[in-house]
Amino acid sequence: MNKYNTIFGQMLDFISRSHFEKLVKEYKTEQGAKGLRSWTQFIAMLFGQISGQHGLRSIEHGMNSQKNSWYHIGITSVEREVKRSTLSYANTHRDAGLFEALFKSLVIQAQSIPDKHSFKFKNPLYSIDSTVIDLCLKLFPWADFRKEKGGIKLTIKLDHQGKIPCFAVVTDAREHDTKGIKKVPYNPGDVFVFDRGYVDYAYFESLCMEKVWFVTRLKKNAVFRYSKKRSVTEGANVLSDYEITIPSLSNEITLRKIIVRDPETKKKIVILTNNLQWSSATIAGIYKDRWQIELFFKALKQNLKIKRFYGNSKNAVMTQIWIALIAYLLFYMLKQKSKQWELSFTIFISVIKTMLFQRICLYDWLCGTSPPIKPKLSSCYNLEFIW
Repeated sequence: MNKYNTIFGQMLDFISRSHFEKLVKEYKTEQGAKGLRSWTQFIAMLFGQISGQHGLRSIEHGMNSQKNSWYHIGITSVEREVKRSTLSYANTHRDAGLFEALFKSLVIQAQSIPDKHSFKFKNPLYSIDSTVIDLCLKLFPWADFRKEKGGIKLTIKLDHQGKIPCFAVVTDAREHDTKGIKKVPYNPGDVFVFDRGYVDYAYFESLCMEKVWFVTRLKKNAVFRYSKKRSVTEGANVLSDYEITIPSLSNEITLRKIIVRDPETKKKIVILTNNLQWSSATIAGIYKDRWQIELFFKALKQNLKIKRFYGNSKNAVMTQIWIALIAYLLFYMLKQKSKQWELSFTIFISVIKTMLFQRICLYDWLCGTSPPIKPKLSSCYNLEFIW
């Protein structure tokens, strides 16, 4: 008898069923429901994300072909089969806030796992950026973006301690980035790094008042005054370091303008920050590490289903996005629990989609060891024929 649950079931062990049921009652997603439970809906949609299914029909066939494993992933015998029509109805009408709340609870769980970023300072480091998800305006009329094009904008706050999304918000694609960033929460001592598309001096002033550090790029048409020149190391990639003030700010706040040269492209990058303590090389390194959020968006779009959706309603789209982010958090928690595992997210998804319902020890597989071999029957029990 195999003592291991399926790989899919072992992944779901990170999610507390009791907490999930509390969220179900809080958001009333099963009020008046007689068939498909919210847990089954979640499992089916997560299966579609990890296995890369192209539609609800393929999710239906894939789930129904594994009925022998349903009990071990929490699907009761009352639910005889997964139907695409029922799943489509649930995605359209059941509040996607359930999965948003589940994502937030998993973020707290993931951030409790010891990890650190690549810098010496102990302040939390976060990258903020957004990506536009293109939609067909005829199929998604609620996502009005341009004259003949629809879209939504996904804004992510990436925690460099683990490279995981710790906050996400979905808005209209028309909304400017400077409005989206104001929805991102922060605490005193946090370090934010973002591109110059988020430059808003009034927002910078509020960050300074809350003692939040920021690192970004200075716009070419920025108006400022030089107040002090700081020393730089000769021969390094840092070309200059000045303290400046912005006349448009109501309070006279001292900022830093640092010019660095990209060692690969040889282009000059003008960096703006309110941190007057750390070295210019550290500030330049922080901005360079902003590339981690670009890698995150690349991995998310290439390996999970957030560009092609299983439903056309806004609620169905939101449900799919939140479950995609949950799948990424599950990958991170698996990676941290198996310390010797060094697979990338792309390799993980490409391999695990073929093994979801196999019964082997997940951590042995992740660490590269083989599952235990069953001992053969001893020869003393073999029958002997005497002629």
